Amino acid sequence: MSIYKVVQTSRLFEQIVQQIEESIKNGQLKEGDRLPPERELALQFGVSRTAVREAVKTLREKGLVEAYAGRGTFVITRTSESIRQNLDRMLRSGHPQSTAHLTEVREILEPEIAALAAERADEEALAAMREAIAVMEASRGDSEAFIEGDLDFHLALAEAAANPLILSLIDSIVGLLREHRIRTYYVEGGPERGQYHHKRILRAVEHRDTVGAREAMRSHLRQVREDSSGIEM
Repeated sequence: MSIYKVVQTSRLFEQIVQQIEESIKNGQLKEGDRLPPERELALQFGVSRTAVREAVKTLREKGLVEAYAGRGTFVITRTSESIRQNLDRMLRSGHPQSTAHLTEVREILEPEIAALAAERADEEALAAMREAIAVMEASRGDSEAFIEGDLDFHLALAEAAANPLILSLIDSIVGLLREHRIRTYYVEGGPERGQYHHKRILRAVEHRDTVGAREAMRSHLRQVREDSSGIEM
């Protein structure tokens, strides 16, 4: 008699992982094949780019794909350790201050990311930020869609900074950000306050206002800290 129960999941990225993993197993995808770009995969699966990135992260952890800056993501057959696994393991260690630690990391990184985005963002990055905000506006009653839009906004900022190390660092904690955002979504007025700050950040980036973008992100993260009060990972 099995000691386990059937696992039920509604996480979009896990369904993407399952389909790509099956394509690798049945030979549709072979070693050395390149996966389509994130935007294309997001369209094919009908999901957000954040869900696609989380799926790719999981596939990397399984040793099924590897991503190369400027080249794309390729099917492989070896297992690799990465900064994503190490940071994820550290922040999931069960420490009672995990939520505070995550917020501190964001407060160190994201204001400067916003400032760099204001300096370097191209039209594609700006379009991605606007699209993410539009998704959140249209999804006030749909927590999953709203949260994916929220994560996509912060991911677009990291991409706009045009620094692959920054993008890798943000990508490494996106799963933790999702878990944390699920908890804070239901704080009264939280989504509305978040949108107010997202729009301030976008306006500053659009106007190439590095000082304004930095301060707008700091204000947003102060709101996150307040909404997170009493919440543990």
